[in-house]
Amino acid sequence: MANLGISKLFECLTDAELAMLSETVEARQFDTGEVIFREGDIGDGIYVVAEGTVLISALLNKETRCDLSKLVTGDFFGEMAVIDSGPRSATASVILPTTVYFIKRDTILKLLEKSPAFSLSLIKQVTGRIREFNHKYVEEILQSERLTLVGRFARSIVHDFKNPLNVIRIATEMGAMAEATPEMRKMGSERVCKQVDRLSNMINELLEFTRGSHTTVIMSPSSYRRFIDQFVEEFQPEVRDKGSELILENTPPDIEIYFEPQRLSHVLSNLINNALDEMSAGGSLRIRFKETATHLITEIEDEGNGIPQEIAAQLFDAFTTYGKKQGTGLGLSICKRIITDHQGEIEARNSPKGGAIFSFKLPLQATKTKGSDNGA
Repeated sequence: MANLGISKLFECLTDAELAMLSETVEARQFDTGEVIFREGDIGDGIYVVAEGTVLISALLNKETRCDLSKLVTGDFFGEMAVIDSGPRSATASVILPTTVYFIKRDTILKLLEKSPAFSLSLIKQVTGRIREFNHKYVEEILQSERLTLVGRFARSIVHDFKNPLNVIRIATEMGAMAEATPEMRKMGSERVCKQVDRLSNMINELLEFTRGSHTTVIMSPSSYRRFIDQFVEEFQPEVRDKGSELILENTPPDIEIYFEPQRLSHVLSNLINNALDEMSAGGSLRIRFKETATHLITEIEDEGNGIPQEIAAQLFDAFTTYGKKQGTGLGLSICKRIITDHQGEIEARNSPKGGAIFSFKLPLQATKTKGSDNGA
């Protein structure tokens, strides 16, 4: 006769009720690694562990299985499918050679009808089990999301850092050539310093993004034409190396506006590098400028494939990406925050000629400082 007294689930029953129930029980033996039931199986009864260890697990997704609980002598399982008449929601497998008591569904249902005490005991036990499983499931989901997030940030860093590192390599090789002139060495040194500053700024941007802290953006009046001319001069070699050309359709306006050159350079370099990635076979990258009564508008148009409809509405959201093996969408989210910090706006649209047009506008009359919530 089965010894059901080992389980807390049945401790509310009288000796007579326990004896009658024990006569209906079937003892089943399983070896290590065997499966008692799988997710989706019919819920035909409840199991009680008489001896051994049973592992309850469930799929988080198509590839990842989560271990929810290990059950030992006296523990029961399989109750949910019996109560709601649904399929099994988890898989029960054996870790060590195990004996279980199997109680048919009809027997359990009749006992629930006759014994309020048993009904209350089952509710308490099931509620505790659900709380435990939910806690474990949430922990597994959070851990999985953390690992995914770390991977995305790592890929973003690699993607964004490649270009300035390539410039540093080229500039260093030029300066180290035996036939290099003093002017070439000076130019190479200046390029290296600028790219180091660019890398430092990018690191700070990533730290700000992950920290989500509140900082103050300090801007100073600077010549926008001088800024663009210096940026284009610095970036042209990188564009040519990728088989493309950078064209200024009109002269940048010779006006002074409040902005941070390093952070705005990050926006331009990010937009241009994204465009170059889209033009893998090369092409023309055009920059043009418009001035309104209140804003200065900068537009960057490429000859790529345009913005996919699937991501158009979420283009500037963090981690939005499409068809880029090394991209995560973090770069555009940071660009949006930088332009917002400058009291401006950024947007994107498809060009009638094909390709994409990214534009951002900066106010002609901006305040010198602006508090910014850096959680993009």
